Parts: sequence; structure tokens; C-alpha cells
Amino acid sequence: MNTDIISFFDHHMDALPLYQILEQKITAEIENVQIKVQKSQISFYNRHLFACVSLKRIRKKKNCPANYIVVTLGLDHRLDSPRIEISTEPYPGRWTHHLLLSDAAEIDEELISWVKKAAAFSDRK
Repeated sequence: MNTDIISFFDHHMDALPLYQILEQKITAEIENVQIKVQKSQISFYNRHLFACVSLKRIRKKKNCPANYIVVTLGLDHRLDSPRIEISTEPYPGRWTHHLLLSDAAEIDEELISWVKKAAAFSDRK
């Protein structure tokens, strides 16, 4: 495990296993993924950014689980799913989706299919 990733989760070590599962699935399913650890997020790139993980709170504190990660995806269309916490269209034809994950079971085929679509969309730019 990259020491930068461990440092990113320094105060949220209970969320690290979720990230590790997600990273493993992304790198197993998508070729040539580059991972960049930044102060506020861990970004996944092919030609361009297609997904990122953060620890931002996207719900009120009382409604947040104790341990979670936020996965953000960019797509060319809006996903219609109760799993999506926030969707925005920062510009025409570009939708940003935020999902809050607190259980390894949420890193499922549906999520990975969305990540793969985000990677394909990013690669087309």
C-alpha cells in the first residue's frame, strides 16, 4: 500500500479498507489506471480524471455513518438511482455524481459498472 494513501486516511483508518477494496476492483477492471493522492482526494485517471475518493461530508453529520468514503464519478448523463447522494451538471453533457459508501457490499457490480462508464467517458475526451 502506498504510504501517501495511508497518510490520506491517517485520521480515518477505519475507512481505509473500503478504499482498498474499491481500488483493487477499479484496477482489476480498468486498464492503465493512474492514481494520484492529493490533499483532499485520491484521483483515478486514464487519459483524464474519471473518479475520485474523498472523505468529505455530503450528508448532515447526524445522518453520516461513522466510517465512509465518498466516490465521485463523471458521466455524460445523469444516473437515476437512490444510491446517488448528489448529482450536478457543471456544464452541458457532463454530470458529476457523489455516492457515500460505508459498507464493502456497496462496492458491487452496479458501482463498478458506473466507474467503467466514467472511465470510458473520460477516455473519449
